[in-house]
Amino acid sequence: MDHLDPTREGSPAPTTDAPRILYREARAQDGGDQAEVFHHAVMQGAVGHYTLAAREAWVAVLPREASAWVARQALYTTLVATCDGRCVAFLELDVAGGHVEALYVWPSLARRGIGSTLLGHAERLLREQGGERLSIDASLVMADGLERRGWRRIREECVERGGERLARRHLEKTLAA
Repeated sequence: MDHLDPTREGSPAPTTDAPRILYREARAQDGGDQAEVFHHAVMQGAVGHYTLAAREAWVAVLPREASAWVARQALYTTLVATCDGRCVAFLELDVAGGHVEALYVWPSLARRGIGSTLLGHAERLLREQGGERLSIDASLVMADGLERRGWRRIREECVERGGERLARRHLEKTLAA
């Protein structure tokens, strides 16, 4: 699957006032954009949910270098949303484990359905592979929204990053046949 059909149900319809977003599997040239999306989504997008120290510890976990993100593409099925050829959001999926490892959207494009559309593509891909359940360790930025969309809270937990404790929720969703 090299290209995800942006006209599939659940994909935002292009309009004259909204950017045209296309969905596909990640390529090596997306690595640098993924690094920037991750950095800005955490540092800007998570401002209302985590302290500056917590966000700095969070972004320090992964280098702000393309090569680190390209290496992750070899570990996970990585889906991207692009605008004008640039990656503006991405999702990393562990297909065998049925787990979303990462989901980040450029802050100014948040709350426009891009992350939800990436999740929809991940769900479809997992169903096609025989998966019955999808899980995610959701940050406080997106946990409430996922729960409103039918994800079930399994537990609340904290992870330590650079001496900082970051709250998150482990959520699951049963995939319809």
